[in-house]
Amino acid sequence: MPEDFDDLPSTLQRSEKGARDTYAKAKESAEETYGKGERASRTAYSALKHSYEKVGDHWEPKEEKGPSDSRAESGGRDPDGKPAGGVDANASKEHLYERAQQLGVEGRSTMDKDELVDALEKANDRATRKARDGS
Repeated sequence: MPEDFDDLPSTLQRSEKGARDTYAKAKESAEETYGKGERASRTAYSALKHSYEKVGDHWEPKEEKGPSDSRAESGGRDPDGKPAGGVDANASKEHLYERAQQLGVEGRSTMDKDELVDALEKANDRATRKARDGS
């Protein structure tokens, strides 16, 4: 566990050691390059999302490492690329459906892949808010 565990985002505090370490090491390296701030945090999240996906209020290992959405595929250079908030938008529709089932997303059986990604992003946000509020 990184020494500054309390300084990690709450979703990472609830995640496995590998996710915490990936984020912490990437952020430390990014801070050496860019200084402290938003750019270093974004860079660390980018590294995290290469190997982990957000599931509810925490991060879990992805089935396959790689970019998680169209923005990540372009290296952040595609202004029209939409980040997926930690959802592995490049995963199969079946995988996304399983995650939606795990999170209790209503109407998932009639959703296409893009709708599943959007629904998972919303479900993750709700779970994170709930965990932060302690309710």
